[in-house]
Amino acid sequence: MTATIKYSREGHVGRLVLNNPERHNSLGREQLEGIQRYLDEIAADNQVRVLVLTGTGEKTFCAGASLQELGAGEMGDDLFQTTAASLATLEIPTVCALNGNVFGGGVELALSCDFRIGVEGSRMRVPAAAIGLCYPPEGISRYVEHLGLNTAMRILVASEQFDAQGMLKIGFLDQLVLPGQLAGAASDYARHIAGLAPLAVKSMKRIVNQVAAGKIDYQTVRALADQCLQSADLQEGLSAQREKREPRFTGK
Repeated sequence: MTATIKYSREGHVGRLVLNNPERHNSLGREQLEGIQRYLDEIAADNQVRVLVLTGTGEKTFCAGASLQELGAGEMGDDLFQTTAASLATLEIPTVCALNGNVFGGGVELALSCDFRIGVEGSRMRVPAAAIGLCYPPEGISRYVEHLGLNTAMRILVASEQFDAQGMLKIGFLDQLVLPGQLAGAASDYARHIAGLAPLAVKSMKRIVNQVAAGKIDYQTVRALADQCLQSADLQEGLSAQREKREPRFTGK
C-alpha cells in the first residue's frame, strides 16, 4: 500500500486518509489504486458500519486528479471514475470530513460520500472549463443528482468559486465547523451512525440512491424492507425503547 493513503479502523468506524499534503492531497494512479484496494477491504469487513474520508494538512482536503499524470497520459478519467463509483456504491454510509479547500476531482470525491462536513475559511472550485477539460458523463451525473441542474451548471460550466458559506448554501456541505472542531465533529457523527441498526441503514441508503437515480427496483426495495421487519435488530430496537436503554444491534 502507498504511504500517501492510510486506513485504520476503531470499533465500527473506518477512517480513510489522503496523506500527501505536499501535493495538496492530489490523486495520481498510485493514490487512486490505493483507495480502491482499501475500499475493497472495507467492503469485505462486516465490522465496519461507517467510513470517514478525510485528508492531512491544514490547507487542502484534495486538489483533485494529478494534472501532471493526466497531461502525460499516465492516467485516464476512467480510473478516477472507477474509484469515485467504488466509494459511492459502498453499502455503508460514508462521511467526508473536508479539512480544507477542495478542487477539481476532489469535489467529486467528496460528492461520492453520503455526508460532508467542511471547515470555515475553505473554498471550492472545479476549474475544468478554465483549463480545457470536459468532465465525463458519469461525473457530471453525480453533480446533477446530488446538487441539481442549476448548481451543477454553476460549478462545472461557469467554474464558479464557492466559499465555505456558499458550499453550505448550495447543499454541498451538510455541516460547517471551525477547523479545530472538524475531527471531533466527524468522529461524533460517525459514531452516531455506527450506533444505528446496520440493516436498516444499509437498506435505506440503497433505496435513497435508487430514488435519486430514478431507477427504483420495487421488488428489491420490498425485499429490503421485509428483511428489516423480520430482523433481530428490529426486536432489539423495540426492546431498547421499552427498557429505556441503548440498543445493541448486531446487523442481523
